[in-house]
Amino acid sequence: MSSPPSSPTSLVVSSPRKTLSLLRERRSSTFSSDPEEKKSPAAVAGFAAEHGPKPSEVYGFVGSITTVIATVIYLVWAYTPEPWLHSLGITYYPSKHWALAVPTFVMVTVALVIAVYIGLNFMVTPPPTSFSTMFDEYSREPSTFVPLEGEEKPIEPISDLDISYVNDLMFGQASKL
Repeated sequence: MSSPPSSPTSLVVSSPRKTLSLLRERRSSTFSSDPEEKKSPAAVAGFAAEHGPKPSEVYGFVGSITTVIATVIYLVWAYTPEPWLHSLGITYYPSKHWALAVPTFVMVTVALVIAVYIGLNFMVTPPPTSFSTMFDEYSREPSTFVPLEGEEKPIEPISDLDISYVNDLMFGQASKL
C-alpha cells in the first residue's frame, strides 16, 4: 500500500470511503504513542482527539438553535394576521386552527400518558396486606453470630428488619404512654 498523503490536497480520490480511510491513516501516523502527549489541553478542555468539538455538543447546539427558530416561526404564523402574510407573498400555510389544536393534543396526550403510567403502577403493586410487600426472593433473615470469648464482634451482614421490630422501635414508646 502507498504511504500516507503528505498534504490534504493529495486526498483527492473518487470514493468517499477511500478518503476516510486515507484520513484515518494520516491521523494514526501523526499521533504519538507517548501517553503524556495525549493529555493535551484541547483533550482536557472537551475536544475530541481530532481537535474538534464532541458530537453531542454539536447536536445539542444545533438542536437548541433549531428549537428557537421553529418556535419563532410558529409564533409568527400563529399571531400574524392573514392579510399581512398574503402581502408578504406567503399564501401556503396550515390553517390557524392547528395553532391551538396541536399544543392541546400534545398536552392531553402527555396527561393521558401520565395517568396510564400511574394506573399501571397501581395495578401491578400488591395490596398492603400481601406478604410480598414484606418478603420476596431477595429477603434476608438476620443471622445471629456469637463470638468466642476474647474475640471482637464482627459487623453484622446486611439483612432485612422484621416488621414487628420496626413497629416496636417507631411506635413502642407511644403505646406505653
